[in-house]
Amino acid sequence: MSVQTATKSYTPKKWDLSGLQGISDDTLQIHFGLYEGYVKNTNLIGERLADMRANGKNVGADPGYAELVRRLGWEFNGMRLHEYYFDNLAKSPKSYTGGRLYDLAGATFGSFDNWKKDLSAIGAMRGIGWAITFYDETAKGLVNVWIGDHNINELAGCDPILVMDLWEHAYLRDYKPADKGKYIEAFLAHTDWNVCESRLPH
Repeated sequence: MSVQTATKSYTPKKWDLSGLQGISDDTLQIHFGLYEGYVKNTNLIGERLADMRANGKNVGADPGYAELVRRLGWEFNGMRLHEYYFDNLAKSPKSYTGGRLYDLAGATFGSFDNWKKDLSAIGAMRGIGWAITFYDETAKGLVNVWIGDHNINELAGCDPILVMDLWEHAYLRDYKPADKGKYIEAFLAHTDWNVCESRLPH
């Protein structure tokens, strides 16, 4: 992903998620700090690219310009995926037994529970990255995928509906690597399904 026109300055968002069961406040504070680093670097790269363009240095042969354009995809997606992640968490989530997302998961995977089991299985795979449910407008259905480096493997033309961070900073302070499944359970127990459902196209 290369963002060539992003010169906007982004402000870090804030979330009140203290007291989650299974995801400690210490983990959240570390995680918020990492997210703020992505915001800072997205802004910094955007400013540097704007300066280079203003000075006529935005030519493809300039390795410094090319590297910054490539790097912006990493920092920007790191910022945005973390916003999706924190946005789809809730301190006191409401039970979810029906709705557009519920029905769509059933239509795609046979049942809402089957969809959650598939997403959990993807999250439990070895490696660091993200487990994300996308909505594919062409197929009119959900797709669960694993994304490693967050500047690649995004599904073009698809909307992220649920985003689960599975980089080690998201859970290792609370769980041993072999217990990653417990983190996934805690994440799903605190998922704000209404937020996820609101991400479906209308």
